[in-house]
Amino acid sequence: MQQTNKLSPFFENLNFERHDNAMVINFGPQHPSAHGQLRLVLELAGEEVVKALPDIGYLHRGIEKMAENMTYNEFLPTTDRLDYIASTANNYAYALAVERLIGVEVPRRAKVIRTMLLEVNRIISHLFFVATHALDVGAMSVFLYAFREREFAMDLMEDYCGARLTHSAVRIGGVPLDLPRDWITNLDKFCDKLLHELEHTYEALLTENRIWKMRLENVGVLTPENALSWGCTGVMLRGSGICYDIRKEEPYELYGELDFDIPVSTTNDSYGRYRLYMEEMKESVKILRQLIGMYDSTEPQLMAHAPQYISAPKEEIMTQNYSLMQHFVLVTQGMRPPVGEVYAPTESPKGELGFYIKSEGEPYAYRLKCRAPSFYHTGLLQEILVGTYLADVVTIIGSTNIVFGEVDR
Repeated sequence: MQQTNKLSPFFENLNFERHDNAMVINFGPQHPSAHGQLRLVLELAGEEVVKALPDIGYLHRGIEKMAENMTYNEFLPTTDRLDYIASTANNYAYALAVERLIGVEVPRRAKVIRTMLLEVNRIISHLFFVATHALDVGAMSVFLYAFREREFAMDLMEDYCGARLTHSAVRIGGVPLDLPRDWITNLDKFCDKLLHELEHTYEALLTENRIWKMRLENVGVLTPENALSWGCTGVMLRGSGICYDIRKEEPYELYGELDFDIPVSTTNDSYGRYRLYMEEMKESVKILRQLIGMYDSTEPQLMAHAPQYISAPKEEIMTQNYSLMQHFVLVTQGMRPPVGEVYAPTESPKGELGFYIKSEGEPYAYRLKCRAPSFYHTGLLQEILVGTYLADVVTIIGSTNIVFGEVDR
């Protein structure tokens, strides 16, 4: 049989023949500014991008299929490996979907703790964005300063759950632990330090820096129409003048009771998106201050009472035979949610993160689908990069704040 070397339809429209100053280059999959295993095929005319095609799949691990072959509680730590920069956001989004599927209401103290962890996690993710985005564009000092504050925030997560990157700090039905002694005090000190550094270090170095503004202003322009067409969410959507945040539109946990603003930019460019990340960290501090005041007024219960789906507290397991038997069944066989389907959207640091679960009443999900924001923002590159210059490609990729753990899932 004659073998033919036929190109994938993905690349059929690319012109691999070089004419005059036209050429095709691979940006990645090992480029340090590709923010993961992204192979970006660029067709250039001189230094101007004529066509851009993102090629994904180099990090694919089949996480959604793994979820369909693991019990609901077994799968929860795996969600850490999606957006590994903000793992608590993934833990929570999955736990929320399962809780809605089984109809469980989480105790108020668990809601306070979970909302605190989500906002600390948001700050960790945003600091990582500012650090790496500045480094990509050439601002080395900001990278070092932002990682310093990020370490302090990760110390808080470590004090709570023992882990710094993959937290597994949320459980289906609540949280595993109460806050340690002095945790609230340390959080309050961190909020003070972060606000000071945001104003006197990061913004002082970047916001009015003429080189920074030249590299970001009018670069990566995304119109509101294109943002909606490509399914953008989070800062990518709000950076195009559309005020949409799931914490306000479909409140979960305690966000409906909290007073905070949703920053919006109408410049539609990378500079406007950078400003939003800075403002969102200030809003997260505002949220954390309110949660600190709520904590002491809550009852100490941390897990929902639903013996059919959730193990009893350790004290009951150790003293009551029936609770021990239920715990044994839940650990060895897994919970059996009712037949049905659910989709639970949340506002992760990068945009709308949601889990769709279809249950057939078995210990394993019949189908699980993760709606990850980075996947949509990666596809956007094939439009937003056209007409820009090669040096701007690094800026635009950084501005989208994509992570490939949740793209190649």
